[in-house]
Amino acid sequence: MMRLQGSALRLTIFVGEHDTWHRRPLYHEIVHRAHQQGLAGASVLHGIEGYGASSRIHTARILSLSEDLPLAIIIVDASDKIRAFLPQLDELVTEGLVILDEVEVIRYVGRPAPSGEDDEGRP
Repeated sequence: MMRLQGSALRLTIFVGEHDTWHRRPLYHEIVHRAHQQGLAGASVLHGIEGYGASSRIHTARILSLSEDLPLAIIIVDASDKIRAFLPQLDELVTEGLVILDEVEVIRYVGRPAPSGEDDEGRP
């Protein structure tokens, strides 16, 4: 069981939901690489409206259905582990925004995987 407490870095990557890497969703590739590198965890949050460098607004409002809503991939871990992961993002993220924030982790406690399952919850 992994524990994380005290000072850490929060890595946030903003991309579009239709951004891809070798015909797979980009967010999926980022999460799987973070997992392979042993980072503490990753979450993908689906935005309902936003715009980026192109200044084109993407929205989930029913009257103007967007096909490329914003996503935020958030990863928090020790500074050295996050910084070691950054070169992978240079390869993967061709459009988007990558930011780092210093954070303080108050509590991070996982639960052990049920017996017979791997780290991704598969039997």
